[in-house]
This record gives sequence, C-alpha cells and structure tokens, in this order.
Amino acid sequence: MKPKLAIKYTLPLAISMALAGQVMAQTDQAADTTPEAEGAVEEVIVTGSRIRRDSFTVTTPLVTLDNDAISDTGLGSMSEILVDEIPQVFESSSNMNSQSSVSQTGLSTINLRQLGSNRTLTLIDGRRTVPNSYSGSYVSLSTIPSSLVQRVEIVTGGSSATYGSDAVAGVVNIITQQDKEGFGINGRYGWTPEGGGEEYTIDAEYGLVFGDNRGYMFIGAEYLDQEVIDQDDRDRARWEANFEYDYEQMCNTMLTENSYQCMRDISPEDWRNRSDGIAGGVFEEKSSGTKGYWYDENGLRDDWNEETYGIYSQQFVKLRIPNERFNIAGKVTWDFSETTTGFFQFHYNKTESVNHKSPEDEYEGAYVGYQDPVTGELSRIRPGFIKITNPFAPPEIAENAGSSISWDRRMFEVGEIITNNERTTMRSWAGLQGTLFSDNWDWEVSLGYGEFEQKQVRENEIDVFKEAWALDAEYAEDGVTIQCASAEARADGCVPMNIFGIGSISKEAADYIRVNPWITTNLDQINALGYITGDLFNMPAGAVATVFGLEYRKDTLDLRTSPGQRNGGITFNIVPEFSGDIDVMEAFTEFSFPLTKSLQADVSARIGEYSPKGVNTVFSYTAGLMWEVADGYHLRGNFARAQRAPTITELMSPPRGDYDSYNDICDGVTATSTDEGHANCRLEPGIQAAIAAEGVFEDDNNAYSPNAGNENLFEETGDTWTLGFSMEPSFMNGFRLAVDYYNITITDAIGSFGNEMILFQCYASDTPWGADNPFCGDIKRDDDGQVYELLQRVYNLDETFTDGVDITWDWIFDIGGYGDLTWQGNYTHIFNHETTFQTNDGLETVSYNGQLDYGIFEDVANTNLTWRFDNWRIRWGIKYKGEIIDHQDRVDDYKEALADNDARCAAGEEGCISNPERPKYLWYPSYWRHDLSVSYTMDLSNRSTLRLYGGVKNIFNDMGPFIPVSGEPYEGGVANFDSKYDGGFGRFVFLGADYRF
Repeated sequence: MKPKLAIKYTLPLAISMALAGQVMAQTDQAADTTPEAEGAVEEVIVTGSRIRRDSFTVTTPLVTLDNDAISDTGLGSMSEILVDEIPQVFESSSNMNSQSSVSQTGLSTINLRQLGSNRTLTLIDGRRTVPNSYSGSYVSLSTIPSSLVQRVEIVTGGSSATYGSDAVAGVVNIITQQDKEGFGINGRYGWTPEGGGEEYTIDAEYGLVFGDNRGYMFIGAEYLDQEVIDQDDRDRARWEANFEYDYEQMCNTMLTENSYQCMRDISPEDWRNRSDGIAGGVFEEKSSGTKGYWYDENGLRDDWNEETYGIYSQQFVKLRIPNERFNIAGKVTWDFSETTTGFFQFHYNKTESVNHKSPEDEYEGAYVGYQDPVTGELSRIRPGFIKITNPFAPPEIAENAGSSISWDRRMFEVGEIITNNERTTMRSWAGLQGTLFSDNWDWEVSLGYGEFEQKQVRENEIDVFKEAWALDAEYAEDGVTIQCASAEARADGCVPMNIFGIGSISKEAADYIRVNPWITTNLDQINALGYITGDLFNMPAGAVATVFGLEYRKDTLDLRTSPGQRNGGITFNIVPEFSGDIDVMEAFTEFSFPLTKSLQADVSARIGEYSPKGVNTVFSYTAGLMWEVADGYHLRGNFARAQRAPTITELMSPPRGDYDSYNDICDGVTATSTDEGHANCRLEPGIQAAIAAEGVFEDDNNAYSPNAGNENLFEETGDTWTLGFSMEPSFMNGFRLAVDYYNITITDAIGSFGNEMILFQCYASDTPWGADNPFCGDIKRDDDGQVYELLQRVYNLDETFTDGVDITWDWIFDIGGYGDLTWQGNYTHIFNHETTFQTNDGLETVSYNGQLDYGIFEDVANTNLTWRFDNWRIRWGIKYKGEIIDHQDRVDDYKEALADNDARCAAGEEGCISNPERPKYLWYPSYWRHDLSVSYTMDLSNRSTLRLYGGVKNIFNDMGPFIPVSGEPYEGGVANFDSKYDGGFGRFVFLGADYRF
C-alpha cells in the first residue's frame, strides 16, 4: 500500500476500531468527574495561542461571533455572515461577485484587512485544512455548515508563529460544536420580496455521551439550496447605463441612440448600452454604401444602428449565481484513561454551482490563442472574414462588401455558455491528547488528511478552427451541394455554417463547432502535529506557561484539462496541465511570563524548512505585553512577524489564460501625436503599419492577459504592531470596551503588476523601449499592432502597508422584570492602505484606501441590540459603511479640468462653462442597513424544545448607490448594483423552526 493511502485509510480505521473496542470493554466504568469551583474562570485554548487561558488575558486583539449571532442573521453562508458581522472581514469570492469568473463560482471566501485570501488562514478547531482552489491556499467557508459552528474566533494580525504560513493578515478559527447532546432538526426558508434569491436549508444533528461518560459522538448534516437572482428580478437592472463625463461641456453624459448626451437633457428611458452581437447577425457594419446590414424576425435590413437595434449583453449576467451544497460532519472522542483521550473528526462537503451566461458573441477578428502542443509556440487563430462567393451570402451583401464580408453575431444556436463547478471536499483528523506529570502538562499528537476535487465544465464554447472551416463554404462540383471549402475540413466531418439570419445555423453545424472544455483539479494535504504544553517553572508572580511542538505538512496539486483547454484554439482561456507539491517541517514554541501580578509577557516562535528552492528558512515570532493598570483596565501591545511561502500555483503554474480589460497606452497614436509614450509606440512595426494605412492606430482591446507562476519566488514577510487598551469599569456594570491600533507592513509581497502599469513601464518609463526593458518582453503584438498577449507574472514586489484602529464594545444590563439587553458593536477605521513597488523609474506608491474600485472603505461598523426576556430573543442590527470615492484618478482628472475651466472663465475665454456639473458616480454617500430577527423557544414535553425564529435582513431595502454597468467609473456594477453593497440582494425575509429532543 502506498504511504499516503496508508495514512488516509489505516490510521482513522485503527483509531475508530480502538475507540469501539474501548466502548464494548468498558461501558460499565464510571467517568471520573470533578466539579469546578464555583466562580472559577474556565481556561480554554483561545485562537492565537495553544496555551490555555481566558479570552481577556491574550495580548493580541480577538474578535468572536457566537452561535446565537450566527443564527440571528438568517443566512446560510458563513462568509456572508462574517462579512456582515465583523468589520475587519472583507468579501472575497462569493456568488454575488464572481459572475465573470470561471473557476471561482461556488467559492465562498473572505480576507482580513483586505490583504487577500491567501494571507488569511482559516482553521477548523485550530487545525489546518485542505484548500478549495488551485488559485490559492484559501478555504471556502461554504464547506463548513453554519449549524455545526459553535463560535468563530478571529485574530486580525500576524499569527504565523502559532499556526505557520498564510496567517499574515490573521486567522479565522471555526470552532465546531463541542458538547451538544440529543437530536435536533432545523429548517429555514428565506426569500427576497422583489423576486429571486430563495434559500432552503435543512440540517439535522445528533450528539451522544456514551460509555459511562467516557465517550462523546456528534454527527451533523446540512443541505442548502440558494436560488438565482436574475436581472429581471430587479427594476434597476433594466437601465442600460454607459456613463462618461464630458470635460468640454463639463456635464454628465449617458450613451443614447445618438451618441453621448448630457443627462440633464434626457431620461433613463433614453439610455443605451448595446452590442452588435444579435441573433441574426450584423454585416458590413462600417461599409460606405450602407449603415450596415442586419437581420430581424422579418428578414434582411440595411439600416443598422447599434444603440437602436442592438442587444443589451448585460441581460445575461446574474446578480447571484445559484449554489447547492451538502455537508456532513462528525466527531468522536473516547477517554482511554483518566489521562488519555482519543479523537476522530471528519467533514464531507459537496457543492455545485451552475452559471448560465450569454452565448458566444463572435466576429471575424475574434482571435483566440493557440499553443502548439509540440513546440509550445503561441499563435492566434480567428474565425475570419466571409468570402463574397460564399453560397449563403445574400447578393445584397456580397455585391456591396468589397473583397470580403465583415460580420458580428451571437451564436444562440450553439447555446448559452454554462459553467458548472462541482466541488468535493473531505477532511479528517485523528489523534490522541492527554495529560502528564500529575495533570500539570497537556499533550496532543494528531494526523490530518484532506482532499479536494473540483470538476469544472464549460458547456457550449466554440472550436475556432472548426468555426473558420465551417464559415468557408463553397458549392460542390454538382453546383447545388454546399460544402466546406477545405478538403482537410471535409475529412474532419466539417458542416458548412450559415450565419445569415435568425436561427440560420443548422443543428448539425452547431454540433460540429461546439466544444465543452473541462478542468479537473485535485488537491490533498497531509498534516502531522504534536505539541506539549504546561508550566515550565515558577516566577515570583506565578508559573511560566509554555508550549513546545513539531508540525509537518505536505500539499499536493494536480491539474488536468481537456485538449482544447490545454492547447487553446477555442473560445476560452488556455489552461495548461501542471502538478507539484510543497512540504514543510516546522518547530514552534510559546512562553507566557507573569512578570508581576499585573504584567504578563507572551512570546512565541516558529522555524520552518520549506521544499521550494527559493524559500529560505522561515522564522516567525511574536512578542506581546498585557498590563493591568488598575482593576478592570488593561493596556496591551503586540508585535508579530509572520511569513507566507508562495503557493504551488504561484511557483509552478505555466501561463494560464485570462481576460482583463485595460486601456492600451498606444491607442490613438498618429504620426505626430505627442501623448505620453506615443513616440515609443510608433517604434512597433504593427503600429507603424496601422498609421500608414489608416492614419491612426486604434486598440481593439483583446484583453488576453494570462497569469504565470515564477519559480524564483521566495517568502513574503508581514510585520504587525498592535497597541491598545481594554476597560471594564466598575461604575458601568456589564460594560466592556477595547480599542486597538494596528499597523501591518508586508515586505516582498507576492503579486503582479496591472496591465496598464506593464504597458506604461514599457512605453513611457525612463527605461528605453525594446528588448532590454523587462516589461516590454511581456507584451506581444500582431502585425496590426494589436496586443494579443499581455503576460502577468507574479513577483516579490516591494511593500504593502495598512494601519487603522479597531473599537469593540459590549454592554449587558438588566432591565428588571423585563429581561436584559445586550448592546454590542465593532468599528474599524483605516488610516492607510497602500502598496509600494519597484518600477523602471524607481519606487512608486499607490494608495487604495477609500476607493470603491479596491473595495476599501475607510469606516466600517456594525452594532446590534439584543433583548432577552423569558423565552424571547429579539435582535436589531445596523451595518454602516462610510463615504467613498470611485477612484482617485477620476477625482484628480476632474480637479484638473475644473481648474482649467476656472482659468478660462477668469480670462473671459471661449469655452468657459459657467456652471460645471459635479461628476456623478464618483462620490458615494455612506450606507446604512438595518436587520431584525426574532426567536421564541417553547419547552415541550419529554424535555424537548421548539424554537421558532424569523427576521428581515435589510428592512428598508437599501441596495446601495446606483453604480453604472460600464463607462468611465473604475468600479462597474452588475445590473447597476455592487456586491460591496450587497449586490442588489435587497430585503431578505426568513422563517425557520428548530426542534430538539
């Protein structure tokens, strides 16, 4: 048997058999229980340390969320719950923002401090788990049933000394149910009154103490179905917004049937944002003899106007992608003796997300990449123009087309593109834990194994080789039969394709060009952990608590793709196959020193050896102080050095296709243009040819921008400082407040340059254009000057920095015979969030703070008031996001234009605008959302209970500001909504029942 298979199957089986044997042999033995002293504070393992302590004696700020708060949200997604409830948590991938993604749909991930999902370590019961994507080391929280969660603890700062790599931004620790007994079943239904977005959840659980209290077993299962939200479900989605600010008229404009017009002169009914990819096709759109030919239901027409007769492509984009999942989880513990306990835990999750998108919109110049499987050389192929001798071409078009026919058409007959992502995750842990030395020391050894598989199928894509063959049709020798012109194509079974008219493509032709590429990802992780913790020696103020441990981890990735996916030539990205693994051996330790009765110092350290050649010996450490200044008043400070090793994909991935929009700096180059970079742009042969032929070079924005790994990457380092205080004043009974300043600097941060930065550094930096400029080597242009590949490599960039302040409070106060109230809140203010990186012109710093395009709000808060009275619990919650701008570049452009206009007005020059309009969709106001939940618990016979609950999320249906789909704003909203403001989800009503016995 292979070692991995032995670990996978033999150890869990052996431990399970041992537990079962102990149950049968010792069911009559009584457990030794010692009641706790009345009023004693229970010490547990709190996230951020493996030393037992209560949550008020940790030097690192800790945010928690309990099961009641999770239940009161009425949501089934743990990531949505955490983003809603904890200001330090930002959205990452979700079904509200991954509409354009292929691999991310169905993922539910978060990131702390907006520092990236790869820098946020997610644990389950303090243990690592296998990632849920080959793109990064992040865990999808949709694989963790919310009903299984007892509480969530979050350390928002470096924790690599305790948990190893990836904890640069912090740790999210999902703590599962520990001691529930009996059977419970819970059903929940939710819906949006505006339409769509229905959710169905049913979960069941069973907990049992057995063997005279020596054993405990818990098992839980959950099914969740989240339905789609279509554009038709929201009125705002019907507005075809394509916005620009006119700097000559100094007014806000929207695209209409007659170009852009000032919004003050039109109504939303006039807005247009359409495409020529219609069902019947558009031909010779730019011909001089006509406005362009096109087909409607009545046949051929020659009066084409895109914004009048075109199709609104955005109508195919879903506001929320549907998601279906099934979870089952269980745990078993058994006390072998008074000093030794065995445990086994497993999770199984299956998630499926199906995203229906627009059929492919094709045209003669729709290039796709193709990589020769033998030589590896990258080339391009396009469908091509249609010959005027094509038998399907109507005479009206052929006679006016010149040498060939240009065309644009959406391939409805081939079908909607359907992206199906099916993910399966299995996690398991088994081990032993106990005490030594008269119960003064605790120890644990455990082995974890997890595996993840993602099967991704992209239905109804097009094989462009076959498409080009099928479009090149001719009459056979009999003068009647229409066939593909190429003999090679006919040998391949080519079916000639007629694209002239609605429904004109035959089923046989559609079947011939259709291709369904697939990607299969397999990840597995082995994790072995052992540590011992106890009091090492005594100091005058108390014992020194310590931890010593070893940890081994190995991650393995294997990515397989279909031939068209692997080599290209289809209407989808090139994703080559690759595989690899990383392993690490680490040693760690912790010390907690009671310097005085009121002053405590904590230090921890971890050293690790990684297998990648570029990663050095990784050393992470933490040092912190907690000082009780007076009774109920504490000062605390902490420094943590955390390091993150690159992932397998970051190190080993060959170029993987992706499409990212960008503006080519060379767009608009003429023989005499003097814009920044244009002199170097004219050195490109293809651009020279375009200028000679047309007088100007115009970018068609192919936007093919593959990502590539870099085997020379090394570890990035994050330094986190926190300084704060907490207070629990005696004159405010039940009130607690914590205020903490944080400062995080990540050096040698792993990342990539944006497309426009790459273009700028090639053509407009102080380093000359050409082969010696490293940025120019990542840009490939064809004979027409068009960029057909812009490679984004990952590098160890210079520095990412963020700092801010967190405020957390809660206040529990008794209101006499009317129960009690709990007021709880969290607030985060970000002072800075920026990245500094090395360019050809030296260091450059880019600030992201307070800009919607980067999703970083300076101020975020949430607060809730909970009333408990007898069996009632009522919770009112408020979420707040502060004012924000779209992007600083737009602010700078407007201020510059406003200054120029003021100067013209002062000089009395022509062109002065006396009342310039303030740009729209640039300054967004603060956002408030109100939620209400109510629950009532009834005690039934036979010690059973029934809890009825319900609530309304977003009571006042505030869907955030209007954010145009496209145009000048950097942040474009799906259906004029933005996921950072709940993405058009709107008011959500839920009802549920929880029965336990």
